[in-house]
Amino acid sequence: MEPFRNEPYSDFSTEGPSAAYREALATVASKLGGHVPLVIDGKPVATDDRIISIDPAQPDVVVGTTGSASPAEAQLAIDAAKNAFWDWSRLPAEKRAEFVHRIGDLMAERKFELSAWMTREAGKNWVEAEADVAEAIDFCRFYAHQAVRLAQPLPVVDYPGESNESFLIPIGVGVVIPPWNFPLAILVGMCAGPVAAGNTVVLKPASNTPVLGAHFMDIVVEAGLPDGVINFLPGPGSEVGDFLVDHADTRFINFTGSKEVGLRIATRAAAVQPGQPWLKRAFMEMGGKDGLIVDETADLDLAADAIVKSAYGYQGQKCSACSRAIVIASVHDEVLERVVAKASALEVGPGADNLPVGPVISAAQHRSILEEIERGRAEATLVVGGGTIDQDGGYYIEPTVFAGVLPDHRLAQHEIFGPVLSFIEVPNFDDALEIANGTEYGLTGGLISSDPERIAQAKREFHVGNLYINRKITGALVGVQPFGGFKMSGSNAKAGGPDYLRLFMEMKTVAQKLN
Repeated sequence: MEPFRNEPYSDFSTEGPSAAYREALATVASKLGGHVPLVIDGKPVATDDRIISIDPAQPDVVVGTTGSASPAEAQLAIDAAKNAFWDWSRLPAEKRAEFVHRIGDLMAERKFELSAWMTREAGKNWVEAEADVAEAIDFCRFYAHQAVRLAQPLPVVDYPGESNESFLIPIGVGVVIPPWNFPLAILVGMCAGPVAAGNTVVLKPASNTPVLGAHFMDIVVEAGLPDGVINFLPGPGSEVGDFLVDHADTRFINFTGSKEVGLRIATRAAAVQPGQPWLKRAFMEMGGKDGLIVDETADLDLAADAIVKSAYGYQGQKCSACSRAIVIASVHDEVLERVVAKASALEVGPGADNLPVGPVISAAQHRSILEEIERGRAEATLVVGGGTIDQDGGYYIEPTVFAGVLPDHRLAQHEIFGPVLSFIEVPNFDDALEIANGTEYGLTGGLISSDPERIAQAKREFHVGNLYINRKITGALVGVQPFGGFKMSGSNAKAGGPDYLRLFMEMKTVAQKLN
């Protein structure tokens, strides 16, 4: 394996990458509407029920369909993963790492085509889609290296007359439940880490973006991963998800999604089922209500740019998105004016046209965001946006800014997961920090300031898992900024970090008396 380095991004202002992306979009357009079955123990499994995936920019266009599992297929998938665990867990870490690294390499070879599928299925523009695929590639390569590192014996203290050793071993069969907003990056990372560590998994992709999961599964097969190590099982969460979480053979659950679903899974996972010989590990990565503080020493152009990029990248559908701009009073109005100007200038349209703001993921999400905007009108002042854009029936919402938001308003507390930004005016920096910390979440946050003492204070007191200084608060890089939050943002699993694989391993110690 080559030394790890982050997959580079393309410069779409140049003709070469732009032409390649347009070609990939054309290729994908010719393949829309296909069907993919479940994949259990390396074999396609047909089902009567199907999940239909649509293009959120053109909801009358079917991107593709996948099979939809029932508990019967879920049982088959658990059995396949359980049977595969014996051989896979005993394979040398270097060999497992080669398989996982190969998956990343194959994704890199078809990066634009995978990105184009994401544009059509998830509504991402070229930049956001390629970044998603690049992150998936990074996860595979980074975790491959970490698997080799963690296979080394752990340091122990010498003791006379004995040989003592401690080492890490994989723990068993896991259930992977990823979100729709990073339909390749998070999905791949949540599978690749446990698998590189020697576990086997059942993957239940998000029902809004199952086709991208199917393309990942195609690459898994092409990479030669042994049958049953990863099993592809789209299906309804209320039926299949519960079955997998509750199953006595499930050793761990790796979840990313909403707080409500995460708490439900954590509660179910804590119950010991008949015949279950362990306490399950459950890693719940959930939401955010992320704030970016701007003080009176800030570069205001930088502040406005960071706020807008953080608030409206992928239509605000990131758990790390900036939904609260917390601004010192003396510069509040100027920052608000600059942000409103930038937000108003953002073009909205299909991701295929590579516009800054695309559609939100679904009709349900579209309706939910508009309902929150309507509630917000009763709390604060709608400064810009708040409406829909009629284009091919797509799920478009204007970049929206509210001003005069108070810290206890719903706009300042509830995760909307859309292109909605709330401005909160504060008298001083201590109040700014108190308000920034004053939600149930603790995922990302930011500070725009030129004051070294303020920056040092934020590092100590801004209680988030990922804090960004003088830059946007989205876009964590694998290996560079391990990602995961505090409080109700989840388990702080730190995806893309050096300890991530350790979550899916346990330590064994062997002491042998010497003659």
